[in-house]
Amino acid sequence: MQTALLICNILAGVIGALYAYRVIFAVIGAFATKRFPPAKQAHRYAVLVAARNEETVVGNLLRSIAEQDYPADQLTVFVVADNCSDRTAEIARREGAICYERFDTERCTKGYALEFLFANIERDYGIQSFEGYFLFDADNLLRHDFIRLMNDAFDSGEKVVVSYRNTKNLGDGWLSAGYALHWLRTCRIEHCGRSLLGISSRIQGTGFLFATEFVKDGWHYTSLTEDRAFSSDIVTQGATIAYQHEAQFYDEQPNSLRVAFRQRLRWAKGHLQAFTETAGALIRGIFRKGGLAKRVSCYDMLTTNMPTAVVTIPIKLVEVGLIVYLCIAEGRFSSEWFLLLFDVLKLLIFEHFGVIPMGLLICFLERKRMKKLKWYQYLWYSLMFPVFGMIGDVATLIAVFTKVTWKPIPHNSNVCIEELESDPPSKEEKQEPVGAPVGRS
Repeated sequence: MQTALLICNILAGVIGALYAYRVIFAVIGAFATKRFPPAKQAHRYAVLVAARNEETVVGNLLRSIAEQDYPADQLTVFVVADNCSDRTAEIARREGAICYERFDTERCTKGYALEFLFANIERDYGIQSFEGYFLFDADNLLRHDFIRLMNDAFDSGEKVVVSYRNTKNLGDGWLSAGYALHWLRTCRIEHCGRSLLGISSRIQGTGFLFATEFVKDGWHYTSLTEDRAFSSDIVTQGATIAYQHEAQFYDEQPNSLRVAFRQRLRWAKGHLQAFTETAGALIRGIFRKGGLAKRVSCYDMLTTNMPTAVVTIPIKLVEVGLIVYLCIAEGRFSSEWFLLLFDVLKLLIFEHFGVIPMGLLICFLERKRMKKLKWYQYLWYSLMFPVFGMIGDVATLIAVFTKVTWKPIPHNSNVCIEELESDPPSKEEKQEPVGAPVGRS
């Protein structure tokens, strides 16, 4: 039994060692990130929006796109109204977007909606009529300079670019704040360091730009988490997902535990699918020729997709069971019971306590971009941040044994970008990077 206990400890240590390299990203990201010079050219983009019953929010997104300080004649906005029973399509067209309506209740993931949208773009415009594609969810809002700053990265030669993800409803409660801290942590502690070292970041659902070459034959990522599959494919092709820290957008986070768990369950199942579908290609990529950064990117994406909770939690449960057995079998109830109690608490709580100082650090580092709140709110949200990770671990274990279907996440925040920008520009202040007019296309 002592040997088995030792084996469990060794396995847990090995799994932890697989991720030790990320400390480098965290340290670098706390202080620096890659910067991009102003673009010499305003490239032509299609802006894609996937929406399902989003009449409350889609108009605000489209207006934030129309108000970008970027040449309007270089942007074409497309909306796919996917299985909508409200006024989403009507509002999209009213705001000047080209809207395609789709009705398919069997193939209902966001990926299928994008597959449908790209097929229509190819038929009516030609996919290669655009140099690149932005992808947003209907609840997103863009700061006035978002597309211009993303264009800086694209013009410098980056093929795929992710951006800074802020939150519309940070102050709604500890759950929405947990999401907010999660996204901000990813930006500052993961993306920043990776970008400076030339290691690929990863796409996280929305707010990103990619070159047309990746979809020249259409969109074919239709799983529960199409972003993970797309990210893995990009990395295995030898490309790098860059990060533009200056380009900022907002989205709405769930504040219902039921909705949040449903979303996390879908993420967990999708991540499991992505791991099984891409692990082989990523492992091969680690050993291929092409430079250290590309090999590390494949390893990093492999560990990102790896469902570690599926392994680590059972190991800990076995460890706890072994300690209980030893206590009963050997009749010793002193140090063993203490170890038992410690391991149970570690399993449930202690392991996640490490994100509390991380939450406080993120609140400090991102204080200029986060919504202004009382100090005790930041403290409370950081103290509750561990719960976000616990929900994810539970969802991952359940996802292994459960069939999960895609369900929409309701968005009800009717806030507009002017309410979120602390320094909204006047018309005279808006910058024109290239001698072309700005405004609605």
